[in-house]
Amino acid sequence: MAVHAHPDDESSKGAATYAHYVDSGAEVLIVSCTGGERGDLLNELVSRDPKSRRDLPGLRRDEMARAREIIGFEHRWLGYQDSGLPDEGETVPETSFAGIPADVSAEALVRIVREFRPHVMITYNEQGGYPHPDHIRCHDISRIAWERSGDPEAYPEAGEPWEMSKLYYEEIFNAKRVNTIYQWLADNDPTSPMIEQFTEIREWMTRRPYVGTASIDVGRFFERRDEALRAHASQVPPDSTFFFWPNELQRQAWPFEDYRLAASRVATSEFEADLFQGIEEGA
Repeated sequence: MAVHAHPDDESSKGAATYAHYVDSGAEVLIVSCTGGERGDLLNELVSRDPKSRRDLPGLRRDEMARAREIIGFEHRWLGYQDSGLPDEGETVPETSFAGIPADVSAEALVRIVREFRPHVMITYNEQGGYPHPDHIRCHDISRIAWERSGDPEAYPEAGEPWEMSKLYYEEIFNAKRVNTIYQWLADNDPTSPMIEQFTEIREWMTRRPYVGTASIDVGRFFERRDEALRAHASQVPPDSTFFFWPNELQRQAWPFEDYRLAASRVATSEFEADLFQGIEEGA
C-alpha cells in the first residue's frame, strides 16, 4: 500500500515500483488522500478544455482512472478536500485535509489498512517530501495507521486489527541519484547539453542528501511510469522537467527508485533490494 496526498503523486513518486510489484504478482493499493481540487492547471492545452473549468475534481478523477489502468494497481480515495498551498502566514481551509485533526483522518486510513491487510506501507517522510500541508498530513496519518492499525482498542469501529510489517518513506529524488547520473554523462557523453542542466540541479539537490536504505531496480518500467504520469495531463505539461532525463540514460546510470525503511516489525538487512525482504512468503 502506498499513501499519497493528491492524484498524480502516485505517478511521479513510485509508479515504476508499483508496476514492478504488480508485474511480480503482488497486490498493490494506492490511497489518494485528497481529490486535488485546489491544484493549479499546469498544462495550457488542458486549460482550454471546458471541463477543466467546470469540473476540475471530475477531471482529476478521470486522470487518476487512466493512470490506474496503465500501472494496474488498485485505488481508493480517502475522501478529503485538497488544502491548497497557502501563502506564507495564511492558513488552510478548516474543512480541508490539513485542517482536520490527524487523529480524525487517520481512522479512514486505518479502515482501509484493516480491509486490504498490506504487509508494506509507503508514504512520505517527515517533511512530506516537500512542505505542502497535505503531504505533511499524509505522513502524519500514515504514521498513526502504522502504529494503531494492529491495536484492537484503537478505532474499534474500523474493522478487525491488522499489523503491517514494514513502513517506508519515498526518497526517489535524491542527491546520490542526480550525482550518479551526472557522473555517467560526464564519463560517457561529456559534450551532452544535459551536463549544464545537471550542474544546476546538483547545486540545489545537495540540500537533499541520500538517506535511502532500499533501491528497487525498476528500470524496465520507466516508460510505463511516464505514461501514467502523462495521464495526469492537467498537472503535467508535455515539457515537464519529469521527462528531462532520457529513460535509457536513467537505466544505464540509476535504474532504481529509492526508499528509506522508517520502521519494521521483521528482521531485515541494512540495505535492501526488495521492499518485502524479511517478510515470509504467504504471511
